[in-house]
Amino acid sequence: MARVLITGATGFVGGYLASHLAQDSSLELFGVDLDDSRLLPALKGRLACFVGDLLAEEFVLDVLRQIHPDHIYHLAGQPFVPTAWSQPWQTIQLNALPQLNLLKGLIDLEIDARFLSVTSANVYGHFSADMIPLREDMPLNPDNPYDLSKVTEDLMAQQYYFSHQLKVIRARPFNHIGPRQTHAFVTASFARQIARIEAGLQPPVVRVGNLSAQRDFSDVRDVVRAYAMLIAGAAPGQAYNIGSGKAVSIQSILDTLLGLSRVSITVEPDPARMRPIDQPISYGDTGKIRRAVGWQPTIPLAQSLQDILFYWRAQTRQEEQSA
Repeated sequence: MARVLITGATGFVGGYLASHLAQDSSLELFGVDLDDSRLLPALKGRLACFVGDLLAEEFVLDVLRQIHPDHIYHLAGQPFVPTAWSQPWQTIQLNALPQLNLLKGLIDLEIDARFLSVTSANVYGHFSADMIPLREDMPLNPDNPYDLSKVTEDLMAQQYYFSHQLKVIRARPFNHIGPRQTHAFVTASFARQIARIEAGLQPPVVRVGNLSAQRDFSDVRDVVRAYAMLIAGAAPGQAYNIGSGKAVSIQSILDTLLGLSRVSITVEPDPARMRPIDQPISYGDTGKIRRAVGWQPTIPLAQSLQDILFYWRAQTRQEEQSA
């Protein structure tokens, strides 16, 4: 039975990944997070969660000793670009040091595990339009503190593959969305505002940032399936884009969600939601992962957006009932 460790196991992506892997009875699941109170009820008894801080080297070593994992999915970190602008050093620390502790721990304890380093398509950073679609062999050009933190993580993973022959695979996901994602992210923010407007909890105005930006969106349920396929069959030392392979405007996302709304809503720009630097368009070439493990997304964007809105309507009903 393979022993699997998921860092950030109670988070948005971690919960979906754990639920996906839980369907395989040949896997013994373990997680690490700062708090296990968000662990999905369906995973209780199926996933053993260690509570502690991955910034602490001794804690990481203790977890690795106890589990002796065969597979590690490293998801933990600070995922939000606006937070990185206000807390750049903390973001670099939270996205680099936990991985360093894990990789060093594998070496110190002589554990031969396959390790998925989940970085980000943000590692490509600043690029010109003629470089799209973004490919894994392109230069890494961070243009904000979050990008820099993920480049650090990505290059660190590559370095430990070269220097210690660790079985590290790098995943570079583009924007992934779905129910349960925090409303700090754009699709959840729109859906939550719409649900609250429908319930009469706020005025009929959705506040927005830059609607002209175009991004590569995939459903989180497709993305975690890609992670599992990479751990199972991808070549160590390689990086793999994960995405839809096409760009969709934020305006189009908003229009789709507004089209699902039960009430009339107006839209207002919010200067606080604008970023100092924002690439006009970004999407990836996903041919490499298709060739390597046969992955491709299966959930249509329209379905993802509908599921997200349904989720926030349910959350809003709970909020009303508890008020």
